[in-house]
Amino acid sequence: MLSKNELRYTLALQRVPNIGDATAKKLIHKVGSAEGIFNEKKSNLLKIIGVGSFKLKEISKKIQLDEADEEMRFIEENKLDWLYFEDNLYPERLKYCIDGPILYFQKGNIDLQKNKIINIVGARKITNYGKVFCEKLIEELAPINPIIISGFAYGVDITTHKAAIENGLQTVACLAHGLNQIYPKTHKRYVNNVMNNGGFISEFWSSDAFNKTNFLKEMTRGDLDTIALKCYMPTYKLASILLTMELKGIIRPLPGKLFELI
Repeated sequence: MLSKNELRYTLALQRVPNIGDATAKKLIHKVGSAEGIFNEKKSNLLKIIGVGSFKLKEISKKIQLDEADEEMRFIEENKLDWLYFEDNLYPERLKYCIDGPILYFQKGNIDLQKNKIINIVGARKITNYGKVFCEKLIEELAPINPIIISGFAYGVDITTHKAAIENGLQTVACLAHGLNQIYPKTHKRYVNNVMNNGGFISEFWSSDAFNKTNFLKEMTRGDLDTIALKCYMPTYKLASILLTMELKGIIRPLPGKLFELI
């Protein structure tokens, strides 16, 4: 677990424009810590292979630490937990995902260490057929006691969370925005049930504007098996499946014949 000071500098590193998670990990491994990166001479950082002047030009200790201090206040006031990519509790398979977040935030009663993890995604405008299929699928999965993950959005997402709770399963909402908001707002009525039966995870800050394309980023993480309920998919959803396959995740597009896994 990071100390308060280490968390502060890691948050600051997250906030540097042009430095993504993959580059941040490379810098941390070479320098030793996020704090060390801010204190190191840029001329020495430039010697690291794959780290050019473009990525380093906007490192500003004052600017990024001021932003980090604001986010730390939000974390403390809302009693959020966080996981650092080198922590023992950080999901094991996500450690091998090159662009897995260096830090993510969570709240609720979440334990990702023991059970099988299954991610279910699909249409926002779910049909009655899709709803019944999703509910039956989770009922059939219940005996293996998996953790069910989805995005808390309309359609398949919220149907998935509700069905998981009804079957006594832990369910985790992986959000495409910070933990300061809920999308869509009409789903606020489900927050307490999810909190009591799992919780919410996000790599985004409270100050990050909501962007629907973040759903793509969240769905392509390599830490879990993904079930995609067959639907009329927009381009970004199809792209998510292809990218997850590229990360060697297991994709099961459903349904084919009703209640028949493929």
